[in-house]
Amino acid sequence: MALSGTGTGVSRRNLLIGGGAGIGLVVAWRLWPRRYEPNLRAADGETLFNAFLKIGGDGRVIVAVPQAEMGQGVYTSLPQIVADELGADWRTVAVEPAPISPLYANSFLAEEAAGDGVPSALRGVVRWAAREQATRAALMITGGSTSIRAFEPRLREAGAAARALLSKAAAERWDVEWELLDTRAGFVVNGGERLSFAELAEAAAAQELPEHLPVRGGLENRLTGQSLPRIDLPSKVDGSARFAGDVRLPDMVYASVRQGPIGGGPLASIDRDAAEAVPGVVALFETPRWVGAAASNWWAANRAVEAMKPAFINPPKAASSAGIEAALAQALEADEGERAFERGDVAAAYAGAPIFRARYSAGVAPNAPLETLTATARITGDRLEVWAPTQAPSLARAAAARAAGFPEARVTVYPMLVGGGYGRKIETIAIEQAVTMTAQVKRPVQLVWSRIEETMQDSFRPPAAAVMSASMMEGGRLTGWQARIAAPATTDQVIGRLDGAEASGDGADPAMVDGAVPPYDIPSVAIDHLPADTGLRTGLSRSGAHGYTAFFTESFVDELARQARVEPLSFRMQMLGSNPRLARCLSTAAALGGWDGGGAGSNMGIAAHSAFGSHVATLVEVEVDKDQRIRVTRAVSAVDCGRAINPDIVRQLIEGGICHGIAAATGRPIGIEGGLVDARGFGDLGLPTLAYAPEVTVEIIASQEPPGGVTELGVPTIAPAIANALFAATGQRLRSLPLVPGSGQ
Repeated sequence: MALSGTGTGVSRRNLLIGGGAGIGLVVAWRLWPRRYEPNLRAADGETLFNAFLKIGGDGRVIVAVPQAEMGQGVYTSLPQIVADELGADWRTVAVEPAPISPLYANSFLAEEAAGDGVPSALRGVVRWAAREQATRAALMITGGSTSIRAFEPRLREAGAAARALLSKAAAERWDVEWELLDTRAGFVVNGGERLSFAELAEAAAAQELPEHLPVRGGLENRLTGQSLPRIDLPSKVDGSARFAGDVRLPDMVYASVRQGPIGGGPLASIDRDAAEAVPGVVALFETPRWVGAAASNWWAANRAVEAMKPAFINPPKAASSAGIEAALAQALEADEGERAFERGDVAAAYAGAPIFRARYSAGVAPNAPLETLTATARITGDRLEVWAPTQAPSLARAAAARAAGFPEARVTVYPMLVGGGYGRKIETIAIEQAVTMTAQVKRPVQLVWSRIEETMQDSFRPPAAAVMSASMMEGGRLTGWQARIAAPATTDQVIGRLDGAEASGDGADPAMVDGAVPPYDIPSVAIDHLPADTGLRTGLSRSGAHGYTAFFTESFVDELARQARVEPLSFRMQMLGSNPRLARCLSTAAALGGWDGGGAGSNMGIAAHSAFGSHVATLVEVEVDKDQRIRVTRAVSAVDCGRAINPDIVRQLIEGGICHGIAAATGRPIGIEGGLVDARGFGDLGLPTLAYAPEVTVEIIASQEPPGGVTELGVPTIAPAIANALFAATGQRLRSLPLVPGSGQ
């Protein structure tokens, strides 16, 4: 994923151009300032140690978190890294969102995205360019399961630096060598003597950092690996946590909006008189793409936009289910496309060998976060303030500045807790709308999208279709594999929207085949992306392309196993000699789940996937009720995510991913006609209820490998595991998401 905002971002296109610009660019960038001073503010009684850490005179250890808290636990796992290296008492740790700064840029995500589809010879240069540009543009993004992978080294360094300074301050008092001291539970200790961080903080901050920072070793008095209580949960449980919709400002008005069909034309008419007749209405707004109303309360504003009855001009090529299916089919039939990955020679592997093929598809999937898009904006003189749940504060600031016509330096964004993100909260349209409104009414405006608006205007996970093929020798040995995947270029669409424009998404985009490379020992592999212009607005979502590529891959592997008459688990295991971590996940899930072989009449299915630097295997049991609704009765996942910072959070994320995956795999298909989605709310999405939630077991495999991503890891294996279980139980192979009994071959 590579994203840009005007003046603050990074796109795949300019990275590739910049990466090949030659020595002139390299020299110029080396002349840029390389040192960034922390802009983290220290309140009275707080001592600033570095960009990530402050210590209060009352003993509090305050950690600045550069990632959005969306329920994935970064307000706990990231401070836990600092506290572990510092030797802090967890009961004294507090958090605050980090301000926008190059010091908090997610350069790891930028590097990963820039390497997609780039020849190996250029990958190092391109990733260096991505890292440099992301840092200098302060590209702060939460996504791609990168929070710990991106920030663990920096946070550990921040904790180690503060520990060294505190030890040096204590050493002066005790007249000892600071290297001999240790920290424990918020104190610097020297045998039986100890001094608290609070009483040392001010003196410690005046010390000089040593040339080499010692990193803590050993297993005693460590916080990493402990299931520490989450910092964000108590306030969420008692209702004191402040989300964007909880912001209250003097003289503030409340707003709601309505937008036209997806891909639709400009506004044609509204009933202004009816809207103005609604009690409490303060102002109405008309733009070519949306209408809105501000009122003394949100219900009045929403009634006003309903009373407007806005009519938009609908062009002939507005998005439709039939049009989407036709666009994907046309792309699959075309010879054009971009080879995103290649290993060996597939053509040679296919020569003279039996070739097996199958076609799969995945419909659009909603994000459906609990919190709809929302933003509060206020202009005071020449300053603009925005309160919003955002996964990308720097891009949100750029969008707000563009909407107000202000320089970014005069815009302040306050990142709020996010009530469900999944990629949806990287979108800035609600921020732009709120800023436009506040500029017009000269009062603070809080905009909250209705559930209907959120559902109909969702930035859906893109639809996709694939032709999978493989050559298989006697005994089930795979020699060649090709996946030709048609999907819109979602990355370009998202970049276009963040830059205040629209993009069709009909270009090549390697991110649309993320996860399509099988994790197995197959000598020859080719993965192609075939861009399709579906006319649909698509966006980022939880697990991204992995949500459908894993379905394609693991369903096809199951089909090949049965074609070879080899038990599905054994078929996979024989191809995992070079991926022992995934092999262990598979064997562990099978053992814990009581794998019965998945033969005819079984109700079990398995699937495995490697992604985000982690590995997962899942076994499910399913049943189909009398209403032909699929129910997952049990799910067992084995996870190897490297060193687990907080095991309980890992389990929570995998459990949540399993439920998310079940909803995406078994929910109601979304229909689109004339740019209008046929769903209006949660009830229309066919999401499973608590009564349909399975018994879930999550086993975390102990590992000392570097931490991998987890937030999105639980989703990809669920759909193929369910499809494979349904085949075992019914003999029916379902090759399209969402899974609908009776629709297979």
